Amino acid sequence: MFAVIQFPGSNDDRDMRFAMKSVLGVAAELVWHKNPELPPGTAGVLLPGGFSYGDYLRCGAMARFSPVMTAVRRFAEAGGPVLGTCNGFQVLCEAGLLPGALLRNRDLDFLCDWIHVRVEHAGAPFLSRARAGQVLRLPIKHGEGRYAIAADALAGLEAGGQVLLRYCTPAGAVDETANPNGSIGNIAGVRNAAGNVMGLMPHPEHAVEALTGGTDGLALLGSLVDAVTAAGRSR
Repeated sequence: MFAVIQFPGSNDDRDMRFAMKSVLGVAAELVWHKNPELPPGTAGVLLPGGFSYGDYLRCGAMARFSPVMTAVRRFAEAGGPVLGTCNGFQVLCEAGLLPGALLRNRDLDFLCDWIHVRVEHAGAPFLSRARAGQVLRLPIKHGEGRYAIAADALAGLEAGGQVLLRYCTPAGAVDETANPNGSIGNIAGVRNAAGNVMGLMPHPEHAVEALTGGTDGLALLGSLVDAVTAAGRSR
């Protein structure tokens, strides 16, 4: 079973549950942020997009203190897979479960568009259905999606294969013209050193049906389902 965390202001929680439950056919349950524990049998944790706590103070800065985040941290430290999208990515960075921070977009505007990302490193648990170099078309909608990290820490990410997705052109070229928000190194998604926690700004849950724009999001969410199934976690 997948736990989809709900914070006050989450607005992609039901979309994420729909993608997991109705499209991919796995159990998915909404979990309110005040719950001190994850539901029994939780196989993976999903932190959805939205505007947790109205983005007051800083995106994700207040959500990191929600009671459920203690349980999410324990789950991640035990090796459980955790995926944060958009605001979920921001929460994971604020909580210290992922390196770096998400800042205001380069042009200080809110972006809502379809973009392309290049898969830098494929494999379980998040990109086993993809291949290195593959270009995915996914939607974005954020005002604070500019990934930032110190130069020495960035070198460590690169050396450790922790950069999983980069903004690119439809042909796969990584250049400034394809960088929607000014993220350092065109970074759209990263993982932790252990490999079981990932955050990305694009929304895979909004790209799971051809009728609504495309199915490239299944490369991520489907990979996560495959990973927990293979590990015997899925219920």
